[in-house]
Amino acid sequence: MVQTNNSQSARESFNISKLAIKFSWLTVCFWIGVAVAGVLAFSSLKYALFPDITFPVVVINAQAPLTSALETEEKLTKPLEESLKSLAGLEDIRSSTYPGQTAVVSSFVVGTNLETATNQISKIVNQLNLPKDTNKKIIPLNLNESAAVSYAIESSSGKIDNLRQLVKDKIVPAIAKLPGVLKVSLLGDGNNAAPPTATNGLPPAGTLVRFNGKEALAFQVIKKGDANTLEVVSRVEEEVQQLRSSLKDVTITLAATQAEYIRNATHSTIDALIEAIILSVVVIFPFLWNWQATLISALAIPTSLLGTFIVMAIYGFNLETITLLALALVIGSIVDDAIVDVENIMRHIDEGKTPYEAALIATNEIGLTVTAATLTAVAVFLPIGLMGGVIGQFFKPFGITVSAAMLTSMCVARTLSPVLAIYWLKAKPSSSPQKQGRIWLNFDQAYRNLLDWSLKHRLIVVGLAVGSLIAGIALIPLIPKGFIPKLDRGEFNIVYTAPLPSLPGDLAQGRTGGLGQPGGQAGQAGQQDKLGNLSLSAAALAASSSSISIPNPLNDSLDVAKKLEEVVRKSPAVATVFTTVGSREGEPNKGTLYVKLKAERELKTAEVQDQLRAALPKLTGVTTSVEDIQFVDTGGQKPLQIALQGNDLQALTTAAKAVKARIEKISGFADVTITGVSHQQDAILQIERLNNQRVVYIGANLSQNLTLGDATDKVVAEAKAVMPAGVSLNLGGDSARQNEVFGSFGTTLGLSALCIIVVLIWLFKSWVDPIVIGLSLPLAVVGALLALLFTKSDFGMISLIGFVFLLGITNKNAILIVDYINQLRDTGMEKTEAILQAGPVRLRPIMMTTAATILGMVPIALGLGAGSELRSPMAVSIAGGLVSSTILSLFVVPVFYAILDDWFPRKKVTGNR
Repeated sequence: MVQTNNSQSARESFNISKLAIKFSWLTVCFWIGVAVAGVLAFSSLKYALFPDITFPVVVINAQAPLTSALETEEKLTKPLEESLKSLAGLEDIRSSTYPGQTAVVSSFVVGTNLETATNQISKIVNQLNLPKDTNKKIIPLNLNESAAVSYAIESSSGKIDNLRQLVKDKIVPAIAKLPGVLKVSLLGDGNNAAPPTATNGLPPAGTLVRFNGKEALAFQVIKKGDANTLEVVSRVEEEVQQLRSSLKDVTITLAATQAEYIRNATHSTIDALIEAIILSVVVIFPFLWNWQATLISALAIPTSLLGTFIVMAIYGFNLETITLLALALVIGSIVDDAIVDVENIMRHIDEGKTPYEAALIATNEIGLTVTAATLTAVAVFLPIGLMGGVIGQFFKPFGITVSAAMLTSMCVARTLSPVLAIYWLKAKPSSSPQKQGRIWLNFDQAYRNLLDWSLKHRLIVVGLAVGSLIAGIALIPLIPKGFIPKLDRGEFNIVYTAPLPSLPGDLAQGRTGGLGQPGGQAGQAGQQDKLGNLSLSAAALAASSSSISIPNPLNDSLDVAKKLEEVVRKSPAVATVFTTVGSREGEPNKGTLYVKLKAERELKTAEVQDQLRAALPKLTGVTTSVEDIQFVDTGGQKPLQIALQGNDLQALTTAAKAVKARIEKISGFADVTITGVSHQQDAILQIERLNNQRVVYIGANLSQNLTLGDATDKVVAEAKAVMPAGVSLNLGGDSARQNEVFGSFGTTLGLSALCIIVVLIWLFKSWVDPIVIGLSLPLAVVGALLALLFTKSDFGMISLIGFVFLLGITNKNAILIVDYINQLRDTGMEKTEAILQAGPVRLRPIMMTTAATILGMVPIALGLGAGSELRSPMAVSIAGGLVSSTILSLFVVPVFYAILDDWFPRKKVTGNR
């Protein structure tokens, strides 16, 4: 038999309301203080797009007088890689090897101190026995040091040379001195570079710039790693405005910035947050028909939010997509506790008790329920806030913010709400229309009749519950697997690579005797693309002591850019095109067209991208890639990337070409590229390595109709069909990150479920009730999956958060029912009668809390405003899951309670209850 231990002393231990009511003015003053501190905390929070995530990366650039890529790999790359393998916290090692040069990139787990890692690597490398005359450079990289804004500069005279000097003397110094600015890069100085010859040894270390089809200059502002993008951009905008007024003959035009989208996305989320608050409050009144009770419940929202802002400020969080989304999603939940408390107080007042008596009795009844519901929710979200790695850094603000909001709302409901109820609610029964009372009584009776039928037909109810769960699981293959939804940002990049000029004689064969320093921090983003053409051209040019004239690849690259521009600018959806010819890393044959779309347009960003992919000219030797703007610089990685690893370069190359040919025939794959091995006249000029093994990468962009999960499955299947023995396959890009996310969340969800059970057993002093409550959790699956299916949303990282959110809030209804059944049975009421009385009594608060939460989701689910693609899938899955779990739990939970009570009868406890 199962002993019940819901004694009066145990229940009173969760009734802090008694103290709050006793010292009512102290309670009110405390929450006024919290509100003031919350306002101050809110004013200190900064806006951002995503949480600040630190990727510790250290690059080793090494050059030696070696004659081939193979020799360089053997004598330079391998010893460096081998020496780094034992470093603590090392996540992976990538390297790019060229004749006489290598770049070894060490990526460390999140949380590793970058300075410490750099010092350790410097110490190890300095002790290595490397080839004579080897030059080494250790470069620590902070990927948060990113471009914040770029401006195009044009002159009415049209003379670029005169303008260039003016920019260097007047504009760049003025911007560089601003707080948060790391450096200002002048773009468009390529024509001022020395002509490339074998005597000077290097290609021109410059770039060319075009803005809307015209030659121009530009400056790019790189922010410091710890600087806020919006703050830096705002300072730059103010300074540019002053420069415009002083430099009359110069036109300074905004060319590219992340700030505009960040502002739009955060403001759209804030709008959804405000709308959620309004809808959550409005839905309360039709249930209570009492403005005072509605106001008391509604006050829980701003009070809880202000308390949450204090926690966010302490943790140093920003007001960004993840935290704002957490606040918007939790609006309906933080008002739930107050609704339950206030509704219970009103019920006792309607039964004839004074507000003071009603507050004491009602809060004592409901204390365990509210505490259990909140702590089980926190048991789900807190482990998310404690996750490690990159995923942990990304979702820590979400878990902590939701947990703080729910704990604060519980404290508000248990202290402030009953105090206000004593002073604001009247002793008379509500003066709401009799018609409304009759409607609710009829609804109440209908539910009681259905519940009575369910208790008499348990097998049918259990069958429906199991059937709905099976149906939900069966829906999983029908829902496309994604990662992060494609955003309609209204901006994207077109990246191109033009062929390098043919090199004469010995240069082309890579017979190099020495190597010049590469132009820029090669390997800056820690990936394979950054050094390829630069190192190839530098190695070849530095080799010769003759004065052979070598063609300028920057001019050839410019011709390619003009041809691409011509097509892009014809699109009616395009507003501006900002073209940079040559890369900051010194690769003259590469370039980027930043395309900004018109705000008022008929097509989505993805549709314009697909149109331009089809329209761009097919130029001999030129590769183009239409790419989304990256949240974090991943060094040119495409969303879909696979790595073929092995020791045989020929086998890797052959396999990669075969895979590329196969996936190019499949609809939805775009801009398929192979990187990793480069040949020229039968000489190997580039070798990529990943974790001490040779590798070739195959990357692709995806059209709007192909999700990442489906694309990954197709590529893996095609690769396995042609992979020879000795070649293995690994996922990279978003494909790898997708697996990491699902793996991390799988473990976390398991831990969260265990935490829920432990908390419930501790609170209810029984293992049967937690099982009954836990059985309500799967009931949300079918509704969530159906909602995703009907709205054609992907099952990805964002919707996964919705499922986690459901896990935290769906047990609240079950707790409300089970706890009140136990209370009635502790008074001596028979089981079936207790169930039939508890269900209707708890029906109104369940309907109110569910309606408040679902309506709070509506503004987010509608998918309006910038960044709505990130918010919508989460809200859709939560709303769908709440509908199914509420409907089913109103009948399934009481039936399961009755079944388990028959199997494990409760032992009646006498004495003080």
